[in-house]
Amino acid sequence: MRVENSFIGAEGVGPKTERSLWTGGVTHWDEFEREAVGPTRAEGIAAFIERGREALADEDVEFFDAAFPASERWRYFRSFRERACAFDIETTGLDPDRAVVTTVTLHQGGETRTLVRGDDLTDESLAAAFADADLLVSFNGKRFDVPFLARHFDVDLDRPHLDCMHVCRQAGLSGGLDGVEDALGIDRELPDVDGREAVRLWHAHEAGRDGALERLIAYNREDAENLLPVLDRTVERLIPAPLREGGASSTEPPA
Repeated sequence: MRVENSFIGAEGVGPKTERSLWTGGVTHWDEFEREAVGPTRAEGIAAFIERGREALADEDVEFFDAAFPASERWRYFRSFRERACAFDIETTGLDPDRAVVTTVTLHQGGETRTLVRGDDLTDESLAAAFADADLLVSFNGKRFDVPFLARHFDVDLDRPHLDCMHVCRQAGLSGGLDGVEDALGIDRELPDVDGREAVRLWHAHEAGRDGALERLIAYNREDAENLLPVLDRTVERLIPAPLREGGASSTEPPA
């Protein structure tokens, strides 16, 4: 499902009207004709489609983030997947006033970069790393990662943000990231490392243990790199039935 399958961003269009359009065979902007609805709604839909096409051409994810209800923002993921930056952080605890950020990994455009405390994790490097990210993707990042980064660094993360945890809940997937991955059939190379172990690995690195930092970085990178496949498979579960029957779903993009 892509934004061109959506009409709910138009003025006067709610879930009931949108579903009526879909079941009537109008599953894409190209298929819309004004006669399908009343004149007032038709005007609103036509205006939304016109502005939506401009936003797509400009790669303007903010337009759709504002137009779609919060529960439907997952719809724009596949349209802007190449602009998405999946990120994850590791810390020494849960309280941003007492703990510190140890590593930050960003995965975008098929490339992965990890910034490490005491090395290259700085205000400037973070700002540069997020500079081309028009869309953020995280797991519980709105409640954890973003507040932590805002507390410790001068970095602006005010942009569209799809939190996988909330999208997964909509699809009936509960638990942490590793549990969701299991449910979706996504394997891990380090299944025995979790958040608590990540804290221990950082302290082991500070104590001079060989390989501790490398293992922590590998775990952090796996978290970030798995987010886009998780969202791909979760979005597939959320596609409404009329669009599945109409062939509006697409094949899963590569990680």
